[in-house]
Amino acid sequence: MLQTALPKDMGLEPQRWQGVLDLVSGWCHRHEIPGAGLQIVRGDKTTGPQLIGNQSPEAKAPAMRQDAIFLIASITKPMVGAGILLLAERGLLTLDERVEEYLPDFGKNSKHGITIRNLLTHTSGLPDMLPQNRELRVANEPLSAFITAIYGITPDFAPGRGVQYQSTGFAILGEIIHRISGKAAPQFLHDEFFAPLGMHDTALGAPDSWYEGPKPRIDRIAGLTLTPEQVAEKTWNWHSRYWRQLGAPWGGLLTTPADLSKYAQMWLQKGELDGRRYLSAATVEAATRNQLEQMKEVPADDRRCRPWGLGWRLNWGAHSANFGDFLSPTAYGHWGATGTALWIDPARDVCCTFLTTMPQEPHGKYLSRLSNAVCGALL
Repeated sequence: MLQTALPKDMGLEPQRWQGVLDLVSGWCHRHEIPGAGLQIVRGDKTTGPQLIGNQSPEAKAPAMRQDAIFLIASITKPMVGAGILLLAERGLLTLDERVEEYLPDFGKNSKHGITIRNLLTHTSGLPDMLPQNRELRVANEPLSAFITAIYGITPDFAPGRGVQYQSTGFAILGEIIHRISGKAAPQFLHDEFFAPLGMHDTALGAPDSWYEGPKPRIDRIAGLTLTPEQVAEKTWNWHSRYWRQLGAPWGGLLTTPADLSKYAQMWLQKGELDGRRYLSAATVEAATRNQLEQMKEVPADDRRCRPWGLGWRLNWGAHSANFGDFLSPTAYGHWGATGTALWIDPARDVCCTFLTTMPQEPHGKYLSRLSNAVCGALL
């Protein structure tokens, strides 16, 4: 169980750690970032969640709630990937099986050769988003409509011949979880990871119960600075009930810094936490190893300089984006379009959760600067 500790007792130089907090507070005070949640874990010790700034971007918004919930966008992806890995551990699939073996309609339009591993490593050739992505959202279509639309698309290149970030691939992975387990991906992840880890404020898609009662949990969700194209889209933007409840396997997870830190600590401890094993050490090792290295038809620069694990982005040493400049070669994590990042550095026995309400793609300037400051505070 995580124990809240003083900075010096968890290997953080106190003055430098205070400098990290002052850095984030300054961004919020100057309205560069409306609000943020930060938490560091080292071994079994933690700083505890640090909630800074305002609950929403509007002028005179209240202070960030200490129980604030964040939409973390694409950090969802490695969690869905973990669901697939758990099914593989149970002997229910292998990563090099073709997707069409589980979803027969997927194989048409030159997708016959795409494997589960291709989806986990962004080597499928699928596009990031569907051509009709906006139309589906405007119509408030269910996830099943997105899946059907993905069945109809043609990849941009043959599987294993390149790397192209693909949210559509993780939509398909969520559907595979459903087909094999008999549970929708949100329920499967809740039962296998979130509930036993004590992540009580985490859900892939807000359930109806979050909207009910005298103090609905939905009121705790931190308001985001909407991107320009979302401002006019009242029926499907990040603040809409539709999007918050869709449970998109590529980016629909809602959680808190404290909950996400529990999940990260489980990975940091090789799949085990508080006496319960969630994933085998062998699975964690495979998921956080460069999977592109053995894909001989993937361009050499991608294999060597921009590696992916199984759902996790590894540390791209020559790129500051999102993870900063000082993580070890074994570090891994993910970022989210809503202005979020999670990284885990086994070499330093540390993980960092930094959730903001300011979209920062593609470079994640504030995420990267924060990561550098955190690394600078480590003893």
